[in-house]
Amino acid sequence: MPKQRKIPLRKCVVTQEQHPKQELLRIVKTKDDQVFVDPSGKMNGRGCYIKKQLSVVDKAQKSKRIDKHLGITIEDNIYETMRRLIRDEA
Repeated sequence: MPKQRKIPLRKCVVTQEQHPKQELLRIVKTKDDQVFVDPSGKMNGRGCYIKKQLSVVDKAQKSKRIDKHLGITIEDNIYETMRRLIRDEA
């Protein structure tokens, strides 16, 4: 019987729920303090994960949870990019 591969789980910084990486969006802060949405999940830099739901993105923007986690102010265009990626996937 073949051994099943363990699916890596990551925690959403807003809901504190653990999910497989495919169900989350990664937000990355690079060394030169630029912030990007990382759909590939492979960019270098400090990252955090957020659940792929519009309501969670709204909550993250209101609570500034990603700002606190990455230690930098997140511009509104980053939240719009997250929303667009979530809508495009649905």
